[in-house]
Amino acid sequence: MKLKLPNPGLEDRIPSHQQLEKLEVEEAGERPKWDNKTQYMLTCVGFCVGLGNVWRFPYLCQSHGGGAFMIPFLILLVLEGIPLLHLEFAIGQRLRKGSVGVWTAIHPYLTGVGIASMLVSFLVGMYYNTIIAWVMWYFFNSFQNPLPWSQCPLTGNHTAMVPECARSSPVDYFWYRETLNTSAAIEDAGGLQWCLVLCLLCAWIVLYVCCIRGIETTGKAVYVTSTLPYVVLTIFLIRGLTLKGSVSGIKFLFTPDCFWEKKKQTQNSTIFKA
Repeated sequence: MKLKLPNPGLEDRIPSHQQLEKLEVEEAGERPKWDNKTQYMLTCVGFCVGLGNVWRFPYLCQSHGGGAFMIPFLILLVLEGIPLLHLEFAIGQRLRKGSVGVWTAIHPYLTGVGIASMLVSFLVGMYYNTIIAWVMWYFFNSFQNPLPWSQCPLTGNHTAMVPECARSSPVDYFWYRETLNTSAAIEDAGGLQWCLVLCLLCAWIVLYVCCIRGIETTGKAVYVTSTLPYVVLTIFLIRGLTLKGSVSGIKFLFTPDCFWEKKKQTQNSTIFKA
């Protein structure tokens, strides 16, 4: 039994090849285009590297058995991730529409999928810009000698370090007290950190400048925004390889047995306690 949903007007919503060729000729001078293929490829590559690659992925890999996590990750990457990416590119290129328009053209009932995708992109942009604001804050404070997070500040009479910083560390104190100024309880919202507000405003201004003229300006910005993360990751890689115990970390990353051995040890300890 084959389930087939009624989809009236599908032929009218999706243009034919002849109509697309006609649109290509009519919109040749109006539609913005990439200056070259390099800009397009750098833009696609830029979407592949983000905070998830730097922060989330190493944590998940370490907490789920190193190489054991890489096996299902690579399988899903080949069987699900890459095909969905090509499918998204193909549909967008075929219909020449945004997320909402594409899903509406496929079926009106799928309009919510496009709206949800747009909202998720908006939320991702919001928290990414917040992190960019933090980066700007640290960047502006890095023009000091010594760095404000390298040592604990002194008390008012300059006789001892601030007790809160002495109990933790200079890095934690600068983050939680100087940067965020966290409140004592979740019920206390606290006030605005105007320095961070200004940094967040600068982040949105930079984003607006990059997007004000579409791909004409974005295509030039990707030369920096797409290559810089790889440069930083290369620096992190070289730094990580020079640290003590790096060989053990690499062995753990590519050894799938760690997760299963850890799980077996946990089961054995549970049986022993019982």
